[in-house]
Amino acid sequence: MKQYIKPHPWKIIEEGLLPEYNKVSESIFSLGNGKIGQRGNFEEYYSGETLRGNYISGIYYPDKTRVGWWKNGYPEYFAKVLNAPDWTGIKITVNNQKLDLHTCKITEFKRVLNMEKGYFRKRYTAEFPDGKKIKVKSKRFLSIVNDELGVIKFSIKPVNFDGTIEVLADIDADILNSDANYDEKFWIEIEKSTAVKPYVISETKKTFYRVCTAADIKAKYENSEIELSNLEKIEHEKYVGFKFSLPVKKGKTTTIFKFAAVTSSLYYEKNILAKEAYDILEYAEDKGYETLLKEQEDAWHQKWEESDIEIEGDVSAQQGIRFNIFQLNQTYTGQDERLNIGPKGFTGEKYGGSTYWDTEAYLLPFYLSTAEQKVSKQLLKYRYNHLEKAIENAEKLGFKNGAALYPMVTMNGEECHNEWEITFEEIHRNGAIAYAVKDYVRYTGDTEYLAKYGLEVLIGISRFWAQRVNFSEDKHQFVMLGVTGPNEYENNVNNNWYTNLQAVKTLQYTKESIDFIKEKYPENFKTLAEKTKFEEKEINHWKEISENMYFPYDEKRKIFIQQDGFLDKELKSASELSHLERPIHQNWSWDRILRSCYIKQADVLQGIYFFEEDYELDTIRRNFDFYEPFTVHESSLSSCVHSILASKIGNEKHAYDFYLNAARLDLDDYNNDTEDGLHITSMGGTWMTIVKGFAGMRIKNDKLNFSPFIPKKWKSYSFKIGFRKAWLKFEIFRNEMKIANESDFDAEIILFDKIQKIRKKEIIKIQSTVGNA
Repeated sequence: MKQYIKPHPWKIIEEGLLPEYNKVSESIFSLGNGKIGQRGNFEEYYSGETLRGNYISGIYYPDKTRVGWWKNGYPEYFAKVLNAPDWTGIKITVNNQKLDLHTCKITEFKRVLNMEKGYFRKRYTAEFPDGKKIKVKSKRFLSIVNDELGVIKFSIKPVNFDGTIEVLADIDADILNSDANYDEKFWIEIEKSTAVKPYVISETKKTFYRVCTAADIKAKYENSEIELSNLEKIEHEKYVGFKFSLPVKKGKTTTIFKFAAVTSSLYYEKNILAKEAYDILEYAEDKGYETLLKEQEDAWHQKWEESDIEIEGDVSAQQGIRFNIFQLNQTYTGQDERLNIGPKGFTGEKYGGSTYWDTEAYLLPFYLSTAEQKVSKQLLKYRYNHLEKAIENAEKLGFKNGAALYPMVTMNGEECHNEWEITFEEIHRNGAIAYAVKDYVRYTGDTEYLAKYGLEVLIGISRFWAQRVNFSEDKHQFVMLGVTGPNEYENNVNNNWYTNLQAVKTLQYTKESIDFIKEKYPENFKTLAEKTKFEEKEINHWKEISENMYFPYDEKRKIFIQQDGFLDKELKSASELSHLERPIHQNWSWDRILRSCYIKQADVLQGIYFFEEDYELDTIRRNFDFYEPFTVHESSLSSCVHSILASKIGNEKHAYDFYLNAARLDLDDYNNDTEDGLHITSMGGTWMTIVKGFAGMRIKNDKLNFSPFIPKKWKSYSFKIGFRKAWLKFEIFRNEMKIANESDFDAEIILFDKIQKIRKKEIIKIQSTVGNA
């Protein structure tokens, strides 16, 4: 664990340049706007260890699968969001000495991610080998007002000399993905120019996406603009740059402004990419830096108005949750139903930037509650649009009659994960996607979505489950063999409790939905039945399965058994492991892990979290107390579920500790892997630990339900929830609650099992003994 980030409620601050942590910091200081993103790399030369990264959502490459033993059904490629052309370069040279932050003497270094206003800035003093010193300040942001625009302000002040500096402002499209299976470069050059404003048009191999990256350079000396003359125009393969000299004087500031436009064939015809990029640069020039920055700050202010969580009395917790919310808001905006959210967002290349079941399980609730309804709906439409591919995926594995198996990893709906225990066995992802349909409809009341899109998805998934189970003559029940549950430290197990549960719940909800749509949307159902060739006898079979599914259960302990044979393991608490063995996936053989009792992330507890309303409190407590000690929490998705359930059973210490682990997972690099990128998809879970955990939010009978408590370290906390037409702000104190209805619609909630009405624009105070858990 690393704790070099300074505590602050609104800022992420690193003081002192720490080369050994630079790749971690590059992840932490990442920027994005939903369409483009980049790691927190330096604009200057840096010869130290670094992972330069710029990413464009939706632009990917099908990297040929690399496995030792090919099996039927394997995907032919692993889709990867590509490291895209780098436009950030502002390289400085003084007297033939490069400003290299790794080789120059750097003092007074500070970099800051201003989450409140949406920009990244840094400052430092650099001393060159000949003794010359300069002070540097830079500020960079990716506009969320115009999501194809990036902006840099870069200022230089000589400390002890007059002279000239040489500036190289470049665009580098000769990029390599660090995770390329065969060290292949994925971009080819189509066109480049330095005639007016420099640009490079690149095209991806195989997928043929085109991207134009263009830039414009301005400069000022103190407050006066400098005309850039005698530009040296540099061109070589997949690279363009402008080199120029600027006069500088001791104590006086020279500032360079770099505006960049990134346009792609996802949104424009290929033959007009350069024109569109130039139009964006002209827009930026007309606005000017200060106006663009002000618009950025105003736009982020609005985002925080909708999604902020404020904590009083615990700066570490406050910084953590805002960091998570900031990253969620800059990763996905819901503007394009073709886009989704990769586990690393715009912050790194691990997991290929592809979509996993994380979206439905951990991210959807955040967007449901903090953004307009169309944002969460886009996430569900993404899966609907991939239904035909999901059916094809199932067919490749031998399933028939419209059965749908959604991919574990995807960009375009095709499965592209290349590990057999994931591709073939971790089929519980289907259940998360079905659950998301229910979650969305229950939260929004949007039954029209169910009629037009959701039910068709549910039927496809239910057909898969019906074919995936088999009837055991020995048990006289249906069983599911050869699966991997959420705990990926177990493979090829039989009757994973969670997977069996998801199958049953999907079948039941599909039947309920069919009955509802038949009654409320009969024409839609008729059309759907014809399209899917649905037969009523399918429902009877689904009912038979759901009523006769086998679930492993321990009568002695009165707990659900994770899978057949789990209790045969040597049951030793994870607390008995030496810290030198942690994380076990980095220190143990896979054979040893598979034979152990150690659980990577919530498995049985994941099912209890999803379907908590089905279980009594004592049942939840028994299962939590049994499984948590064996859980090593080596998945970023683990802590949030444990925190929420700990809140439910009144275990405040566990609830708070797991919250802090989730909130500061990347800031403190708990798992020693932040350098690969941030854990974006788990950040939705962090939000849930407060709203669903500490505040106890649930949806019951079409109403918001709350049963809040306050962790001992906090004086108060507050958050906003958008629910259907209402917009409510909750402020929770030790002995009082305030609820403000900021909308024009009356609202009715359930608070501690009692109905509470809040009229439009009304603020109510409720005396309560919220206290601790």
